Amino acid sequence: MSTVAILGAGVMGSAMSFPVCDRGHRVRLIGTHLDGAIIDSLQASGTHPKLNTALPEGVESFDHKDIGEALRDADIVILGVSSVGAGWAIDGLSENLKAPAPVVMLTKGLYAEPARLTALPERVKAEVKRRTGMVLEIAGVGGPCIAAELAARHHTGTVIAAHDFDLAKRLCAMLETSYYHPRPTTDVIGVEACAAFKNFFAIAVGWAGKNHNAAANIFNQAIIEMMTIARTLGGEDASVWGMAGAGDLYVTCLAGRNSRLGGHLGQGLTYRQAINGPMRGETIEGADLGLATAMTLQAMMTEGKFARGALPLTQALLAALTEDKPLELQWADFHR
Repeated sequence: MSTVAILGAGVMGSAMSFPVCDRGHRVRLIGTHLDGAIIDSLQASGTHPKLNTALPEGVESFDHKDIGEALRDADIVILGVSSVGAGWAIDGLSENLKAPAPVVMLTKGLYAEPARLTALPERVKAEVKRRTGMVLEIAGVGGPCIAAELAARHHTGTVIAAHDFDLAKRLCAMLETSYYHPRPTTDVIGVEACAAFKNFFAIAVGWAGKNHNAAANIFNQAIIEMMTIARTLGGEDASVWGMAGAGDLYVTCLAGRNSRLGGHLGQGLTYRQAINGPMRGETIEGADLGLATAMTLQAMMTEGKFARGALPLTQALLAALTEDKPLELQWADFHR
């Protein structure tokens, strides 16, 4: 039995407590500064107000002010915050983790530097080392995983990516249950590229609305461009056509905020009109990713890191987001 600390009491971090507990591990669930109402509910009744279900018996919930106590002697740390909360998680680890422990990141994505994109696990590792001197073993989780379905113990297949294949295998063995099926890989950058860009491309698929022919066309182009981006960053094709890429893009297109934003764009709204109107106050990770990486992607295109005309869907989405204009797809440039 291990002690697993989960940073972030939102739906994904909390849902992960189910397979962890079902494997017999102790769980300490730590809320962020935004999770106060969730922690209050869990401490009062054991029920998660956003998942609308009770968490497994034995889950111990902690307010963010008690993060030091919750991380004490943890054997594994799981980061369950959104990508915009990665800075808070880095602060929490740097200030409160007293000894190295493997970190499993449900937090997905890429960190944009002026001329390159870095996997978020690499960013977390580098920042914690810079601040504390500790070198953490970090793995990223990718693949289709809807929190409510995981909490209902529905079959879920994911990948756990770490540069150390033995670490990835060990984590898979610790977390696998009869319904949670993780598989190991060493393709950290490929998995993280897929995890980030599937949200971005789901916006375009959502733009097609009920036009299934167009949606399938866009989906295919998204896979092609995800492959191009992953290859350029050093990732593997297998991650793109596997669970981390095609699998996660598929489930993201079925529902969720990214595809709903696409639907509003398909109805003629611009990005700003959508987020200031029907989607006010909602976090749209695909749009955030596009805005955060736009300058880096454009720089990489200018430097010739991508072949000319290789990313027509990416360029159309970036233009719609950064210039706040209608999304216009150049269909003739697809499948070239």
